[in-house]
This record gives sequence, structure tokens and C-alpha cells, in this order.
Amino acid sequence: MRSQDIQYVAGDGVPAPGLDAVMSERRQLTNLAYRLLGSLADAEDVVQETYARWYAMSRSRQEAVESPGGWLTTVAGRICLDLLGSARARRERYVGEWIPEPLPDRTEWLGGRSGDDPADPADRVTLDESVSMAFLVVLEAMTPAERVAFVLHDVFRYSFAEVADIVGRTPAACRQLASSARRRIRDARTPQEAPAAQHADVVKDFKRAWEAKDIDALIGLLDPDATGIADGGGLVGAAPPLFGGERIARYLVAFMDAVSGLTLLERSVNGRPGLVVQHEGAVTGVVAFEVVGDRIAHCWAVRNPEKLRPWTTG
Repeated sequence: MRSQDIQYVAGDGVPAPGLDAVMSERRQLTNLAYRLLGSLADAEDVVQETYARWYAMSRSRQEAVESPGGWLTTVAGRICLDLLGSARARRERYVGEWIPEPLPDRTEWLGGRSGDDPADPADRVTLDESVSMAFLVVLEAMTPAERVAFVLHDVFRYSFAEVADIVGRTPAACRQLASSARRRIRDARTPQEAPAAQHADVVKDFKRAWEAKDIDALIGLLDPDATGIADGGGLVGAAPPLFGGERIARYLVAFMDAVSGLTLLERSVNGRPGLVVQHEGAVTGVVAFEVVGDRIAHCWAVRNPEKLRPWTTG
């Protein structure tokens, strides 16, 4: 049961107090949880659990909450913090490389039908710089406390006093956590990341070269030190990490040769131009890129079908 299925009515059949204020927080909670966890499925579960806890309280306790939005954010943040701690153990058992779950553009969600359902999570996840695949990958390298402190303060602009209430540390400690997170981002950030239009042109040329199995063109579009990471989750085959533009190019051409019936589509992936791979009409992969100058520095290919639900449902 997803959170939208919960009956938001008090026991006597009268709408619960502050219903509009409480429900208006859904988008904020989903945006927060996705950035903290890198998984839309987990983010939806966090929102469900947060609302379940709110409506498990008596009416008198709900009415005593001065800021329902603040209460919901605090609870969601704490749930995410707990999940991030357990996620490290889960990912140690994960088969192969783990890549954050890719998101389509809102207009492409469920085959372009996102507007049919205003409660659809795609309407609630804002695709900005803080959900680019490159950014989410850096967040994955942070400790749970660093990630929560940084995202809450730097992305969502919560004060360190508010962050401290969620993380369970002093405001000064949270300030240090956010500062450490910023250093990680500065150390990992690629200089001169291409603007959106140039990024799109490189991805377009890359698609054409891959379709044509043009190794030389692919090598020219890939940085000599490019990395390629694939996530199959142990459910489908995925290449081990590939290092070097030529090695990635040769693998891509070999893959195209080995699997007939492949189609490549240009699509927005986490707010940046990327590619969707279809095999005989079914989505089997989503590829995100980081482009520096006129070359691809990193590519992330998600093939785990459990992470492709937003691209395959409907």
C-alpha cells in the first residue's frame, strides 16, 4: 500500500485537522527522500511511513503540533537516516555496482501520461542539479549523517538548528558535517562540466556513433580516462566497471553486435540528456552521462529492472 492509499480521515469520519497543510508536504517529502536515498521506491516507502506515523497519532496530539510540515520533515529525515545506515550493509551484499535509480522527465513518466494522475511521484520530484546522476553518485560516498546534513541545509535550506533535531547532533556538529560533505563534492566535481545544450549535442553524436558501431567516433566522443559503470543488480547481465574511452567504445560496439533488435532513444535522465535502451520495444536500460567540454567523462548504465519501473510501467 502506497501512502496515497491511506485514509486521511479521523476515527469519527471527520477530516483530520490540518489535512491540506499535511498533504501539501507530499512533494517536499518525496523530493527530500529521493535525494537522501537515491531510490524513488525507497522514497515512496518513506513518505508512506511518515504519513502512517502522523495518522497513528490521536487528534489531540496532531493539534498540538505547531508545524505539521516541520514534524513530517523531521520524521522523514530520521527514517531516511536509519535507512541510509542499513543501506550500507545492504549494498555490501548487492551484486555488482550500485547506481542510484534514474528518473525520467515528468512529461515522459509512464509513457507521457504523468499528467493523468496528480499524485504520481513524477510530478513531485523536481529534476534540478541536485538530482543529476553525477551529484547523486557523490552523495553515495558520504556518511549517512553527512548526506542528511548537507541535503537538508544546502539543498533544502533548513537551518542547522533544524538539521540538528533530525540528525540528533548539535548544530555545530551538523555544520561540520555539511562542511565535510561540501569538500567531498568539490574534490569529486569535474571542472568545466558542459552546459545543457552542449551536453545534449554530445549525447546525440554518441547515440549516432553507437548505432553505427563506429568505434573511432565513439573513442573521439569519450574522454581517454572515461569511466563506464553498469548496474544489473544480479538480475540481468552487466559489464564490470570499464576504464578508458577506447575500452568503453569497444565494449559498446561488441554489445550492439551481440544483441539484435536494440533501439536507442534520447531521453532526459535525472534532468540531463541521456539514452534509453530498448530491446524489441521493451526498456532494458537507461544511460546517464557526465560531459566535460565536448567529451563524455562518465557514463552510468542502469539495467536492473527493479530500478527501471518509472520507465517501464504503464
